[in-house]
Amino acid sequence: MAFSRKTPASMDTYRFGTVDYTVFLGVTILSIAIGLYFGWIKKTKKTVEPDTSSSDSPVTTMPNFGSKKLNEYLMGSGNLKVFPVAMSLIASFISGVAILGTPSEIYNYGTQYSLVFVAIAIQGLVVSYIYLPVFTTLQVRSSYEYLGMRFHPVIRNIVSILFVVEMLLYTPFVVYVPALALNQASGLNIHIIELVTIVVCVIYTLLGGLKAVVHTDIWQVAIMFVSVMVVAILATCYITDLDAFYESLEVGGRIIFGNINPSPFVRNTVWSVVIGGMFYWTSFTAVNQTMVHRYMSLPSLRMARTSIAYFVIGASIFYCVLSFLGLLIYHMYKDCDPLTAGHIMNNDQLVPLFVVQSVGHIYGMPGLFIAGIFGAGLSSLSVGFNSMSLVILQDIVRGCFKRQPSEKTSAIIVKSSIVIIAVLIFGSVILLEKVNGILSICMSLVSIATSSTFGIFTLGMLVPWANTVGTFVGGIAGFVLTGWISFGSQIAAASGQLHPKRLHMSVESCLGNVTAPENVGLDEDEVFPLYRLSYHWINPIGVLTVVIVGSLVSLVTKPTDIKSLHSDLISPVIHR
Repeated sequence: MAFSRKTPASMDTYRFGTVDYTVFLGVTILSIAIGLYFGWIKKTKKTVEPDTSSSDSPVTTMPNFGSKKLNEYLMGSGNLKVFPVAMSLIASFISGVAILGTPSEIYNYGTQYSLVFVAIAIQGLVVSYIYLPVFTTLQVRSSYEYLGMRFHPVIRNIVSILFVVEMLLYTPFVVYVPALALNQASGLNIHIIELVTIVVCVIYTLLGGLKAVVHTDIWQVAIMFVSVMVVAILATCYITDLDAFYESLEVGGRIIFGNINPSPFVRNTVWSVVIGGMFYWTSFTAVNQTMVHRYMSLPSLRMARTSIAYFVIGASIFYCVLSFLGLLIYHMYKDCDPLTAGHIMNNDQLVPLFVVQSVGHIYGMPGLFIAGIFGAGLSSLSVGFNSMSLVILQDIVRGCFKRQPSEKTSAIIVKSSIVIIAVLIFGSVILLEKVNGILSICMSLVSIATSSTFGIFTLGMLVPWANTVGTFVGGIAGFVLTGWISFGSQIAAASGQLHPKRLHMSVESCLGNVTAPENVGLDEDEVFPLYRLSYHWINPIGVLTVVIVGSLVSLVTKPTDIKSLHSDLISPVIHR
């Protein structure tokens, strides 16, 4: 189909041109080549194994993957550099879901959500000084090894399996989102795109291991940032009157920074975004294996803290740019909402539509932007493959089943697990239908697992008297409660009892007969209160439930003797 530089009315009428394909394929192939070069071709160079003999902890030794080759493949020999790891941390968390979901959140609900950068900064301090020192002191390779040291091994087994399940629930979204964006822009079959994405990711992860993943992430994060930044800069340059731009945002009610409404039912407030966001980000960055894996690939605590500082700065800037992009989108569509006009099927198509209508006339720009989303998906997927394979070997095979496979068998387990996971993800992703509101749905699903896991680690590190029984009961309580709230709210929304309260959308300048949807007054007071909670509060509720229930149950079921508990198992903020 011939490419036209006319502004498309909808995503259905837009197709990539030759330059777009060239840019997209060029940056994607280059990112894969970089990963293969650093992870596979250069792996023959000698690496220095980190010296861990100085640790005097009697409760642990440096885990052994079986050989230097496995240690190199899974951990980069624990001798990676700060900057590549910091970029990989950003890639671990910022996926295509964030690139498409954050601007849409700002467009529909205002700028209050942009305060998430405050939550990101706070969690960086919390992780660096409360949780990370425990992992580096114990020199764990999997974060879940800590749970086996602190509690009964059954806790470690359950949580490590829960991690794999959590990742299998989340990773289909990070494949589906870029595949959907590329499908809309190119017309290629979405399932073919998904298959190619997974296969490409499997290849360089299998061949290069952690080093391939980390060094590929550098390029992919750069493309993500450049693509979003260039679109935002160009779209800003096309605004002829900045005063009118700001006035349109004020009139449209999009400038919201000081909503201090204490109600937990309001979607975005200062409290929900900062407190809820801090809990959510910390639950992921503090104890999730995809993040801890990278912390432990660095030789020292100081370097790990530095990488977190870079991660905080990079992620904060990225989210601020995405938030500003949401304002630019509102300015463009303030008089004709694309969703109401039928130009898009759901809000997650909003950003791609804006790109092709605002800068699509510039050769290669749509290709660059889609490459950024695609790179985000590749990086998140490769991080998941790498961390899940390590957990399967270290926590499930060696920890749960008490097997000690040989070097060759361990390598087979790791690499075959990556292939099997890839097949499961592809099977899951083809079942995904059109989903509206990717950001809130993903956060709700992942919160079920991450909140309980984070609560369990918090119990272990910050509550010295916590025992195995209390931790198990608290974990179950948190999991059940967050699952009840999450699925209950989704069912209530699907049945029409709840409806997202989007800010006012105009259709007065839309072509054709477009009628603004009527705001039907739903009596949401009749809906069960927990189902009406802002999605930001799901994670904090789960974490606090685990900690409170676990602490109380531990007190009445023979609490752990604090004097016999080794100080390395407790956060330094407690035992100093």
